[in-house]
Amino acid sequence: MEKKIRTPLTDEVVESLRAGDKVLITGYIYTARDAAHKRMVEALERGEPIPVDLRGQVIYYVGPTPPKPGQVIGSAGPTTASRMDKYVEPLLKLGLKGMIGKGRRSTQVRELLKTYKAVYFAAVGGVAVLLSKHIKSSELIAYEDLGTEAIRKLYVEDFPVIVANDVYGGDIFEEGIKKYAKINI
Repeated sequence: MEKKIRTPLTDEVVESLRAGDKVLITGYIYTARDAAHKRMVEALERGEPIPVDLRGQVIYYVGPTPPKPGQVIGSAGPTTASRMDKYVEPLLKLGLKGMIGKGRRSTQVRELLKTYKAVYFAAVGGVAVLLSKHIKSSELIAYEDLGTEAIRKLYVEDFPVIVANDVYGGDIFEEGIKKYAKINI
């Protein structure tokens, strides 16, 4: 059974999630990939504000394709999360509570999730068109010059994800490897 959660996320919601939980997210989430993350962190390093208030928010690592006529958004599948690992801590310090991507996170990011009470959700890659059906609106927020990598504010309904890393150190990737290693073939 899936857990239904709404954004913005609170500490209580984040603490209720465990690695392996299937979750349906409803509410606003933000898009950002490598270039947008780099630009935000560089602005913070210069003492400048970033274009989004990240308190309680979720960032989806996606660069959606342009929408076809009649669509809110084009294909919107997750990108590899580890490429954002070096940018995570400054954003968590601002109150970021969740990230959505595909693949494993570094040991450092998993520790930061515990420190800042945040969660990493995995979305299934290869089903970008299906995921886009859960996106009900898309608004350009910042960095329009980055094209598909610009920051967008999406409204999602029952967006399907799995808790990959929780605030307790749970990791579905490590757990999967351990389970597989126990199988005698």
